[in-house]
Amino acid sequence: MSKIVNTSGKRKTAIARATFKEGKGRVRINSVPLEIYGTELSRMKIAEPLLLIPGTLDEIDVNIEVIGGGYMGQAEAVRTALARGIVVWHNDPKIKDTFLAYDRTLVVNDSRQKEAKKPHGRGARKKFQKSYR
Repeated sequence: MSKIVNTSGKRKTAIARATFKEGKGRVRINSVPLEIYGTELSRMKIAEPLLLIPGTLDEIDVNIEVIGGGYMGQAEAVRTALARGIVVWHNDPKIKDTFLAYDRTLVVNDSRQKEAKKPHGRGARKKFQKSYR
C-alpha cells in the first residue's frame, strides 16, 4: 500500500488542500504544473519550501487544490500546505526547524484577516470629512 499524506494551508480567505503520493516529483496546483502556474512572483513564493531543502519531492507527486482569495493569498496558502506536507512526509524535525527559522508562516497558518468596513467612512478606519466647522 502506498503512502498518502493530506495537508492544508490558509491565508486570508484562500484555502489550499494538498495530497502527497509516491510518484515522479510532480507538483500540480488546480491540475496545472507548478512551472506554468500563475505569475512568476507567485511561483517563486510557492517554490520557497522546495528551494530551502532541495530534493525533498524527488519521488513524491503533489496535487494541490486551492479556492478563494486572490492570487497571492492562494500562493501563500499553497506554500503552507506544501511545506506542512514535506514536514509530515519526511517526519524529520530538522526540516521543520529550517522552515521555522526561515519563515514561521511556512508551517503555521497566517491568521490575519481584513478588518471589516465601518459606517460613516470608506473603509475600516477612514471617515468621511466634515465640512461644517
